[in-house]
Amino acid sequence: MARSLRCLSSSCLPSGRGCSGGSVQELLAANILPASNAAPSPARHGACEKNATAAPRDLSRDAGEVIWEIGEAPYTRSNYIVRTAMRFIDETRVFVKAGNGGNGAIAFLREKYRPFGGPSGGDGGNGGSVIIEVDEGLSTLLDFKYQPRLIARDGESGRGKQQYGHSADDLVVRVPPGTIAFDDETGEVLADVVMPGSRAVIAEGGKGGAGNMHFATSTRRAPRIATPGTAGVQRWVRLELRLVAEVGLVGLPNAGKSTLLRALTAARPKVASYPFTTLTPNLGRVHITDEESFSIADIPGLIEGAHLGHGLGIRFLKHLSRTRVLLYVLDIADKPDEAFKTVRGELEAFDASLLGRPALVALNKIDLLGEEDIARATREVVSATKLEVVTISADKKLGLEPLVARLATMLHEFDQPATCPT
Repeated sequence: MARSLRCLSSSCLPSGRGCSGGSVQELLAANILPASNAAPSPARHGACEKNATAAPRDLSRDAGEVIWEIGEAPYTRSNYIVRTAMRFIDETRVFVKAGNGGNGAIAFLREKYRPFGGPSGGDGGNGGSVIIEVDEGLSTLLDFKYQPRLIARDGESGRGKQQYGHSADDLVVRVPPGTIAFDDETGEVLADVVMPGSRAVIAEGGKGGAGNMHFATSTRRAPRIATPGTAGVQRWVRLELRLVAEVGLVGLPNAGKSTLLRALTAARPKVASYPFTTLTPNLGRVHITDEESFSIADIPGLIEGAHLGHGLGIRFLKHLSRTRVLLYVLDIADKPDEAFKTVRGELEAFDASLLGRPALVALNKIDLLGEEDIARATREVVSATKLEVVTISADKKLGLEPLVARLATMLHEFDQPATCPT
């Protein structure tokens, strides 16, 4: 993977000169620049040549240090996991505080020719509320990692001459579709927003206080009474993202779920020949006609004991809560009946209600077996699962049209939105 040229530290080179005196030879000596990418280049400073043979430094121990990166740097799985996890965040905790209402004013009108103008204190303005709004262009809660405090402005206090204080603007925060807001202390569901443009208030602003002009009576002509504004709601809120998809792909690692998603949609998840290639959920849309389509969510693979934290665990299974149909993707060449029992058991350990969803089995990788083996494996899976089975090859794009047609039919038959357990 190509990387850009960066230098933010003067201590990354053995000479300690940083970007001002770093030559290709020195980068080679520090084990920073791969030898295959190095081109003969004269040093910019003589001091760099003198230090070109310095002992390589263990850069992994320098926490927070950024070094030069040139050309094709080594691609490691640990870097991929860290970067992928940084991009996709589906749960976060933020502090929200709505604005306080402004205080009512105590004032008396004093104008020429009006010696007894009476009380004229105006009301305070309302505090701003904290509102979440769905933005269909977002797919992660990453923004809240860098903005963990959402604080709205307070309303202005009232003034004399019956002037009301200015009400503060609401603080509108954009969130991806499928976001649920919980009160972190009580667990109460504050909002569940799905449709683009829909809004929900998660912290209501305080109301402005009343000025003394409201307390004048026939017997109390000059009241010195005003009420303060009420405080805005403040709380810790847990935001949780649950993907909005109609079909959910589940199966063991390396069963071909991501390959199937690539074959059916324009999504391009990472595909490789080792397990746990998919580290975060992926979303794609299958277009049948110009008027008909449905969405598919690809969930990272499950292994036996995932509910105990093995593998990637089951934390991503919450993204299946909004799906209407489950598609079990099984490797036909690797004991599909046992794989189904493993996946089914992990789903039950996470949420038993998922077992009641309409389901379909896709036996993948039929290009690896002969016709007799495919027929025998299909009979075994039908006997073990009691579900309808479709044989496909996502890699060779075999049997995809019957699979899409059957999924579309099931979505029409069960045209009810799935309840989202909270």
